Amino acid sequence: MTTRKYNSPRRISSATATREAILRSAHALFLARGYAGVTIGEIAEAASVAVPTVYSSVGNKAGVLTALLQPALTDPAVASTLAAVEASDDPRAVIELTAEGTRLTHERHWDLVYGLFYRNPPGEPAVKAVLDKGEDDYVQALTRVADRLVALDALRGGTDRTGALDLLWFYLGPHAWTTLVGERAWTFDRAQEWIARSACLALLKEASPRVPKWVVSEEP
Repeated sequence: MTTRKYNSPRRISSATATREAILRSAHALFLARGYAGVTIGEIAEAASVAVPTVYSSVGNKAGVLTALLQPALTDPAVASTLAAVEASDDPRAVIELTAEGTRLTHERHWDLVYGLFYRNPPGEPAVKAVLDKGEDDYVQALTRVADRLVALDALRGGTDRTGALDLLWFYLGPHAWTTLVGERAWTFDRAQEWIARSACLALLKEASPRVPKWVVSEEP
C-alpha cells in the first residue's frame, strides 16, 4: 500500500503566516537596534513564536537577514527595465529607463537597503555572500545597458564597452543613490533626474538632456 503525503492548505497557510510574522518582527528589530543588537530569542518573542520555530521556518539570524534581502535582489523592476532598454532605439531613453528602474528598486526597499546594509553592513560571511551576489547581478544588468548603447552606436568618442560600464556604475550604481538620497537628503525625483541627465552627458555623443523639474542655483 502506497502512503500519499497529505498537504493541508490550512497548514501551509499557517506556516506562511508564521514565516511572515517572523520576518516582519526581524525587520523592525534590525532597523531599530542594528543587526548585531538583536537575538533570535528577541525575534521569536516579537513574533509570538518559540525560538525553534524561527530556526525551522526561516533559519538562523543570518538566514533571517538573507530572507529579508531577497525581495530587493529579485525585484521585478529589474527584468522589466532591461526589457524596455533592449526594446528602445533611443540612447537617451535607454539611460532614463535605467535611472528610473534603479530608482524603483532602491526606493521600494530603501529602509532595509540603506538603513541597514549600507550604513552598517553585517559582517557575517553568509550575509556578505548574498550581498556580493546582489552586486554581481547589478553589474550584469548594467552590462546589458552598456551593450545596448554600443549596439546603438551611441557612445562618445573614446568610450568603449568597458568604459561605458564604468560610467554607468558611477552614475547609476547603488552608491549614487545612497550618497544623494541617503547622505545628502535629495528626493528620489531630484536624484533620478540629475543621475539620468549627468549620465547622458558623460556617455552619449549626442546628448540633449531635458530641463530638470527641480531648480538649483548651481550644478551639484
